[in-house]
This record gives sequence, C-alpha cells and structure tokens, in this order.
Amino acid sequence: MSTTTLPVMSSRERLSSLSLGSIFALRMLGLFLILPVFSVWAQHLPGGGDPFLSGLALGIYGLTQGILQIPFGAASDRFGRKPVIAFGLIVFAAGSALAALASSIEMVIAGRALQGAGAVSAAVTAMIADSVRDVVLTRAMAFVGASIGLTFAASLVFSPMLAASIGVPGIFWLTAVLAVCAVGVIVFIVPSVPAPPTDLKQSPAKGTRPRQTESSFAEVFFNKELLRLNLGIFVLHMAQMTLFVVVPLKLCALDFDVAHHWMAYLPAVLIAFAGLMPVLRKAERRGLFKELFICSIALLMLVFAAFEFLDWTVLGIAFLLLVFFFGFNILEASLPSLVSRTAPPKARGLALGVYNTTQSIGLFVGGAAGGWLAGRWGSAAAYAFCAALMLVWLVAARSMRLPRTHEPGEEVDLNTAHS
Repeated sequence: MSTTTLPVMSSRERLSSLSLGSIFALRMLGLFLILPVFSVWAQHLPGGGDPFLSGLALGIYGLTQGILQIPFGAASDRFGRKPVIAFGLIVFAAGSALAALASSIEMVIAGRALQGAGAVSAAVTAMIADSVRDVVLTRAMAFVGASIGLTFAASLVFSPMLAASIGVPGIFWLTAVLAVCAVGVIVFIVPSVPAPPTDLKQSPAKGTRPRQTESSFAEVFFNKELLRLNLGIFVLHMAQMTLFVVVPLKLCALDFDVAHHWMAYLPAVLIAFAGLMPVLRKAERRGLFKELFICSIALLMLVFAAFEFLDWTVLGIAFLLLVFFFGFNILEASLPSLVSRTAPPKARGLALGVYNTTQSIGLFVGGAAGGWLAGRWGSAAAYAFCAALMLVWLVAARSMRLPRTHEPGEEVDLNTAHS
C-alpha cells in the first residue's frame, strides 16, 4: 500500500482548531456538568420530585438546541460566523443565569431551554471548516471530538466536587461566566476568516454586502451523501445516550458506588483519546480513511452485541467502554469533516445546521428510547436496539463516496462533488 506525506497544520490552523474546539466543548459542558448531580439537587425544588419534570429539565437543552441549529447555521452563512457565535454564547450565558436563579423546577426548565437556544455548534463547526485546508480538516475536527470527550470525562470527576463546594446553582453560574469568557475568545483570539462565497454575477449596490445565492434547501436536505452522514450522526449519538442511560444503572446493580463511576469512564476516555490521532493520521497517509470509517461502525455494532455477555462485571463494562470510545471518537471526528467537505462552502452553515440538528435529536430520542426499552424489557433490549441501528448505518455507509479535497474558496457543486 502506497503512502503519502500528510501536510502539517499551520500555527494559524492549530489556533483556530483549538480555540473553536474549546468553545464547542463549552456547549457540551452545559449538558454534561450537571448530569451526575442534577436529579438529587432537583429533589429540593418545588416540583423537582417529579421524575418527568426532572428529566425534561435535562433533555429540553438538546431539544431547543436541535430546533435552532439550522437557523443559527444559515444565519452564519449570511451574517458571518463570529457575530452569530458571539450572540449564541450570550444567549447560553443568559440561560445559565436563569437556571442558577431558579426557585422551581419550571424555572430550571426555562433556563435549560434558553441554554440550548444558544445553538452555536453548527456555526462553530462551519468556522473550523472555513479556517483550515481540506487536507487537515479531519484532524481539526478531531480536536472538537477530543474536547467533547475530555469535557465529558472531566465532568464525571469534577461535578460532584463542584456541587459539594458551590452547589448546582454555582455550577450554572460557572458555565455563565465561562460563556462570557468564550465571547472574548471568539472576538479577540480566534483568527478571522473570509466571508462565505457569494454569487457575484450581479454587482451589489455600493456600500452593501453582496447577497448570497439562496442555496436550495432541498439540495442540502436531500443530497444522498449528506443524508448518509446525517443518518450516521443521528445513530451515533442516539446509541451513545442509550448506552449512558443503561450503563450507570448496571454499575449500580453491581454495587459500584456512583461516586466511583468515573473509574470506569475516565480511563476508557483517555486511552481512546490517546489513540485517536495516530490512527487517523495512519489511515489518511495510507488512503484507508473509508475503510477505517466502515470498520469503526462495525466495531460499535459488535460492542453493543457484546454488552449482553460482558456487562456482568465492572471490568467487562470498562473494557467495552474503552472499545466504544475508540470507535466513537473516530466517527465523531470524521463525520463533521465529511459534511463540511461535501457541502458547498456557501451553504456549509446550513448543512452543518442540519447535521447538528440530527445530532441533538439523536441525543434526545436516544435517552427517551433507551430508558423506555430498558425499563420495559431490560438492558438487553437497549443493547439490541443500538446494535440494530449500527447495522442499518453500516449498510448505508458501505456505498458512501468520499468527497474530494478542495482548495480554499473553491466552489463545490453537490451534484458533481462525488463524481
């Protein structure tokens, strides 16, 4: 197998990837940091003893985020990435403050909904795609995937400590302060990039910005390659949320105290993260990116099949979590890169808005479906559900075509990009 020399990321590309990745991680911090402690704290609020309302307070974040990803992504195509990201972070900070001040579970629900309404994920992902060359885009997106994984792992460890010292309202205030700091990062640290390409066939009036051509929504929504990728992110995050509905209960059933669950999660996340970049580089260098992608889906399908037989010990669960995160990280890093390279530059925000919407809906549906299946038929039904979804994705992905690499600023026609 012939090998090629991979280009090195420039210092500007590294700065853009790391700084934007940190902003992306902040969005997930608002979700992850309260997960281990929220249900206990909510018991002390009026109405917080209702499991449905408590669950709604957690899940509504993903719901509002999913609904608004497409509008935020499309707005970033028209008005620029930085203004939209800064606005979304301010909305997120406002939601965090409202949740911190809440005196009832209904107020927390409203605050969490407002947090999710700052849906900047699509705009951030689009700006990363604008900021780096296609040949290093997968590695840039890997920073985002790694930041999410590390944020999740850190949340499991530090959330109980923070709740004990500053309380859950203090955690909400902390995320509000971090969001304000992130506005400074996007304004002053993240390098600026050119505006998305526009249609210049007609000269704009003097003093006005050229108007972007209205990319056909149908062209973005129903392109078969983008549909394949959107199916993938939906399945991936639906399965992830289902897994983390079931696994904590399994660990508790094995008399493994909740305060020690991080011992099963953290090593798996860190070891899988350490292997991510070397594997991606090797696959890219040898031209085996599609093979790695397909194998990662198959690996996750096997993981869920194996859970039924190996989840009766803490060590068995920890091992399967390690394998899960290894495949998950590869797919999490690859999918946004493929979407960014498949979509035309002028519609990257819209395409990534659709992508992030399906991701958020996958999280929301995965939590609900996983809990319902596990409660009605046991964990085996939840594992089988995830394995079946992975099989559907595997069949769909086998005929995928990798988008060719484009030079910065080059237009992409969705109808010919895969020829």
